[in-house]
Amino acid sequence: MKKVTALVLALVLVGGLLASCGTGKYEIALITDKGNIDDKSFNQGSWEGVVAFAKANNISHKYYKPEDVSDEAYLAAIDLAVSGGAKVIVTPGFLFEVAVYQAQTKYPDVKFILLDGTPHDADYNYETKENVASILYAEEQSGYLAGYAIVRDGKRKLGFMGGMAVPAVRAFGYGFLQGAEDAAKELGLADGSVTVLYHYTGDFAETDTNKATAKSMYQEGVEVIFACGGSVGKSVMSAASEAGKLVIGVDVDQRYDSETVVTSAMKGLGASVQQVLEAIYKTNKWSDFGGKTTYFNAANQGVGLPTTVIGDSKADAFDRFESFNKEDYDAVYAKLVDGSVKPIRDITIENADGYATAEEMTNGLGLKKVTVETRQ
Repeated sequence: MKKVTALVLALVLVGGLLASCGTGKYEIALITDKGNIDDKSFNQGSWEGVVAFAKANNISHKYYKPEDVSDEAYLAAIDLAVSGGAKVIVTPGFLFEVAVYQAQTKYPDVKFILLDGTPHDADYNYETKENVASILYAEEQSGYLAGYAIVRDGKRKLGFMGGMAVPAVRAFGYGFLQGAEDAAKELGLADGSVTVLYHYTGDFAETDTNKATAKSMYQEGVEVIFACGGSVGKSVMSAASEAGKLVIGVDVDQRYDSETVVTSAMKGLGASVQQVLEAIYKTNKWSDFGGKTTYFNAANQGVGLPTTVIGDSKADAFDRFESFNKEDYDAVYAKLVDGSVKPIRDITIENADGYATAEEMTNGLGLKKVTVETRQ
């Protein structure tokens, strides 16, 4: 299985390298953020969507990695892509919001697909021009599915390690709590039966500090941690491996990173990129996306847990659960699709930086079965 996955990844990377080394023009470009094209997160998920569509439609494509992490470096990479012939530029992540805000005016004939962000200037004045598709995701739904699944599977002591308390991370966490609450209700559990240690790391990095935090949470009895902070997940997986505990991944299917990953709360990065490219190249429906913000959710397959295993059509993507299965998943997913379940995305809190207290989460999300303890 690992050999097959490695082969698939290698082919994707080789395709990218070949597209990156010539002297020709490349029509579709992706600019990486501070990570690499094989980060098993935003860059990789988005690039795979570009590659899948471009190869199927014989369109030249290339990725560019900025010199550093700054608005200036991102804009310089966009300049390079445009000079290289790009007509469509994909930018994965909110770090591109300012650069795309500037680029949309500088390059009115180039179409930009900004994933997980909305263009604004340095003073947070927002504007999305007609040549920009702002794509956001219903993280609260994906988090909900993860929380629901893990409690239905029998876990009662949960943890949440988010990066910074930005809107997307908050939505993941709040959805996670609500999913756990609803599963506990369905199972007829007593009030307070499910506990969640809730913590923001303040970064999105793999560090010894984050590993130590995860290790401490596991030592206190936490069975599974929802690692919702980019490379923070690597720290959590390392701690989980040593402790014999579990992890819930985020953004993309992270089962291939560690045997400790039971499932992942995913965003349909590749699928959303392909849908927007389809609107540009195939259906002439760019107006469905250009000049506005579009949320991808369960109804348009924009979020979810993994349902397939890469490279093995016969494998069970739910094999790391003890009892939760595809049938259970389909049933709860259908409720998100038809709107009978509507997780709350955000709540009113006092802290301007986005850090909610346990009381605010309990009251704002209507928690009874779930008890939250915040960890500094």
